[in-house]
Amino acid sequence: MTVDIDKTTGPRHPPACPEAIKAIPVRHYGRYVSAVVALALLGTIVYAFSQGKINWGTIPDYFFDDRVLGGVGKTLLMTVLAMTMGIVGGIVLAVMRLSKNPVTSAIAWFYIWFFRGTPVLVQLVVWFNLGLVFEYINLGPFYRDEWSDFMTPFLTALLGLGLNEAAYMAEICRAGLLSVDEGQTEASHALGMSHTKTLRRIVIPQAMRVIVPPTGNEVINMLKTTSLVSIVQYSELFRVAQDIGQTSGAPAEMLFLAAAWYLLLTSVFSVGQYYLERYYARGSTRQLPATPWQKVKANMLALGRPKGGAA
Repeated sequence: MTVDIDKTTGPRHPPACPEAIKAIPVRHYGRYVSAVVALALLGTIVYAFSQGKINWGTIPDYFFDDRVLGGVGKTLLMTVLAMTMGIVGGIVLAVMRLSKNPVTSAIAWFYIWFFRGTPVLVQLVVWFNLGLVFEYINLGPFYRDEWSDFMTPFLTALLGLGLNEAAYMAEICRAGLLSVDEGQTEASHALGMSHTKTLRRIVIPQAMRVIVPPTGNEVINMLKTTSLVSIVQYSELFRVAQDIGQTSGAPAEMLFLAAAWYLLLTSVFSVGQYYLERYYARGSTRQLPATPWQKVKANMLALGRPKGGAA
């Protein structure tokens, strides 16, 4: 070690290293108490269900029953078709609502007001009983039949859910379109782009960041809302579970089975929603957050590295 010598003040010693700071974490006793209370409540609920007169072994026996799987397939089919109708109708209604034409804007506003203001269950029952108003449906040379034969349970469920969803999707799409700065539209018009091309190439891709998250929630909500169509005799998951429960003498067990299937399906849809949101979030942040799998992989690699150095 060398020591600098100053001719006026004498030898100059190197500065002493500061002592290492010993950080003492703050204890959060409230967290411990809340965790204990939550675990106690959870244990109480589990114990109460375990002591109930429910034959839990019946659920695995019917979980992959052909009738249950058929109901799951019809539930997924109705979810996809109703959401497709809702999304397409919502986009059209949103464009109409934002139109400068007062007639189309008023029609879109009335549609949204009506379908958002009435319960979907009431709409399903109304569609199912419209035969009291229209005895026949007459489309000229193309189709003519009695209303009761035309309005099948499938069509009733599709119209009731799809038309109602269009009203909610219209507001979601309108919010997404309004989130795009008007300067984007003005710039595209200055470049000679038409209004339709501006929407398709400029506005809608940017609006998707706002539209996708609530749309994913609507898809999950639609999956659960399909249980309401059992009232119009459509054999989806909930209806099938009820029928099996009545014939097998295990109505409560079949309800838990339906709930388990709904949880499984919504979990799968939630994963798809996460990655879809991540896809449309590109460009909005400098670096996308790590996916759950990437986090698990990073933690596993970190555990495999020796302390104090690289693996």
